[in-house]
Amino acid sequence: MALKNNQKIAFLTAGGIAPCLSASIGALIMEYAKKLPDVEMIGYSHGYKGLLLGNYISINEKVKKNANILFDFGGSPIGNSRVKLTNTDDCVNRGFIKKGQDPLEVAAQQLVKDNVSILHTIGGDDTNTMAASLVDILDKKGIELTVVGLPKTVDNDVYPIFQTLGASTAAEQSSIFFENISNENTTSHRQLIIHEVMGRNCGWLTAASAKVYRKRLELKRFLPDILIAKKRWDIHAIYIPESNFDFNKECSRLKKIMDENDCVNIFLSEGAGIDTIIKEKENIGEEIQRDAFGHIRLDSINPGNWFAKKFGERLNADKILVQKSGYFARSAPANNEDLDLIKKTAIIAVEEALKGKSGVVGLDNDNNGLLGLIDFNKIKGGKPFDPKTTWFQKMLTEIGQISN
Repeated sequence: MALKNNQKIAFLTAGGIAPCLSASIGALIMEYAKKLPDVEMIGYSHGYKGLLLGNYISINEKVKKNANILFDFGGSPIGNSRVKLTNTDDCVNRGFIKKGQDPLEVAAQQLVKDNVSILHTIGGDDTNTMAASLVDILDKKGIELTVVGLPKTVDNDVYPIFQTLGASTAAEQSSIFFENISNENTTSHRQLIIHEVMGRNCGWLTAASAKVYRKRLELKRFLPDILIAKKRWDIHAIYIPESNFDFNKECSRLKKIMDENDCVNIFLSEGAGIDTIIKEKENIGEEIQRDAFGHIRLDSINPGNWFAKKFGERLNADKILVQKSGYFARSAPANNEDLDLIKKTAIIAVEEALKGKSGVVGLDNDNNGLLGLIDFNKIKGGKPFDPKTTWFQKMLTEIGQISN
């Protein structure tokens, strides 16, 4: 596919950040610089917000030559935001469009105005389904635009993708976060520590973080003659949205651990038990806040505090500590595993884009986990973690936890 008439290649990052956005932009810039050294590249400022407002950052020659620097950073070099193009009222209220306008139409017109031929969207299921809608509306107008998405989310909950960009790094960083927090067990008698991990509907990140943490724990030396005993630093419970548990039985089990170890460490997915918490809050008249996508604002629910109160009372905890690793983990630069996947994904994304083929490039579960272009229509969120996965069940057995 030959670009003509000063056509541009555009990048856009959207949704919450993940440890892959900066590296993905860097990898895409480097690929295009190799294949089309003179092509003009732009990045829409702060995702779909920038697209609606017509704000973008130009990728100049200095950036092209030094794009590898982006591998060392987290966040997004072109800015990020949560904007849903099908939520017209929200776009109007936030001043992105005027009343009576259709966000999708405004976005499509802006792409035409900016002479964009290829658009790369880097985001989760919402970001890429919005991209699919843009392709449809432009196609109906007879306007050629190729959109190739890259799938990112720390939750790893996008169908049919085996592992999303940024997920590996987030799991590793969550485990590193808890390595320091776990030392807090020495600060008091009967210490309850709850590590709240991101994961609205999917427990993959919590489970994977626990797995990485316990693997790293094996590399440490301990001194049980004083307070430095491995059992005090281990994980004693893992709670995820996909698995139910008997609260009373868990309290009895954890009470014994508390009595023996003088501490209890819990890895908690922020979406675990959320239905019970919401029901309890609604029964006492509390309003449940939601974002532009209709998702419950988990920061207003505070699952970690709810569990802390319930478990703290039953375990006779002397001190309770709730720590959230979400921002720490999602803001990190990509680790080596993610960086390798990002580079491979970028190569295919550029190849497919230059062929004029739209879709999302990812590890396709419907194609034996191979990396390739996936039809936009197959992309959707809400993919759960399978709690029956062998390594997860093995981990639960090792820590003595039984889940339903």
